[in-house]
Amino acid sequence: MIQSIIIEIRAGAGGDEASIFAGDLYKMYSKFATSQNWKQTILDSNTTELGGLKQITFEIKGEDALNKLRNEGGVHRVQRVPKTEKSNRLHTSTASVAVLEKPAESDVTINPSDLKLDFFKSSGAGGQNVNKRQTAIRITHIPTGLIVASQVERGLEENRRAAMSILQAKLFEQQRSKADTALTQERRSQIGSGDRSEKIRTYNFPQDRVTDHRVEKSWHNIEKIMEGKMEKIVDYLKDNLKTE
Repeated sequence: MIQSIIIEIRAGAGGDEASIFAGDLYKMYSKFATSQNWKQTILDSNTTELGGLKQITFEIKGEDALNKLRNEGGVHRVQRVPKTEKSNRLHTSTASVAVLEKPAESDVTINPSDLKLDFFKSSGAGGQNVNKRQTAIRITHIPTGLIVASQVERGLEENRRAAMSILQAKLFEQQRSKADTALTQERRSQIGSGDRSEKIRTYNFPQDRVTDHRVEKSWHNIEKIMEGKMEKIVDYLKDNLKTE
């Protein structure tokens, strides 16, 4: 079954290292998606000077994409010595992941009069032309207070469509959970505050181990896992993690 999802990754606690880890998580999911022959589209991103990601939102479309990745939502923790660390000290950082089902356009009705559109110049990586015109867009859904943005494409219309896709997915989750808040209960439960204690999984590089705390199981060969070799984790969670 072909499924479409939107994944949002945000750097949490840990400063620059958290942003680098967020970038590593994106690469892991992207490489896994490639191995599954899934289509990927970046909808929004905000990079750092060190090449990390403050946040990234991207769409994945392919066979069983939601079924395989729905359990990735939550706070992910990394323990390692950062490349920028001169004293060889172990750091602990976090990044949050939210997995949203992308609805069909007919599943979500959005009144254009309920939208507030703001235009601005894109920032971050993207070439010299990215900053010359106000092609980035921020959309506020007035009734709910939801705010989404996109600045990855060079054209305003492309960014508008990307932002609308994010908005539709978030509104769809809100409708499904009957939540009357700016962010859905499901998304808030996945992301939490980004605090180190609210973790679903730990990536421990010195011990070459990835541990999912919901099922109390660990997998080794962390470098391969970060390269997108996630099949064992995905399959185990799919079979053993109880979801409400």
